[in-house]
Amino acid sequence: MNSWVLAMIITIALIVIVAKRLIGEPLNGRDLWVPPVVLTAIGLYTLLNTDGLHAFDYAWLAGGSTLGLALGYLRGSFVAVYEKRGFLWQRYRGRTFAAIAGTLVVMLGYSLLSGKLGMQSAARPIQLSIGISFIGEALAVTRQGIALRVPFAPERQ
Repeated sequence: MNSWVLAMIITIALIVIVAKRLIGEPLNGRDLWVPPVVLTAIGLYTLLNTDGLHAFDYAWLAGGSTLGLALGYLRGSFVAVYEKRGFLWQRYRGRTFAAIAGTLVVMLGYSLLSGKLGMQSAARPIQLSIGISFIGEALAVTRQGIALRVPFAPERQ
């Protein structure tokens, strides 16, 4: 698949996810976990099919993944998780968007620094970075939901 087409599909999917979460939406496990796992899998597939990566690239990738996971968890801690109609709901708040902006700045800086120090761009698949960040968010949101002792919303029909 053309990389521009894949980038557009991912961008549209992210816009839809953020728009739904801004309004507030029922919180169910599938919607919370499947998109980040799929993005991470696409990123890993891309990475595994890249030749010529060195230990240096993998070290920077591990550092970036850890940073992305931590920033995603921080962002997820700012998501409002609440009960509505007997189930969990989630909604992004102003602090969530501040955390999103901060995450983008930090990850852009990390990416620029890693590039300046010699990490290959092929070792930094954007799908992997986004997926890992959303896994961190999903961990924080799941923790909040479990703490409320309210059931997750059922799957949509």
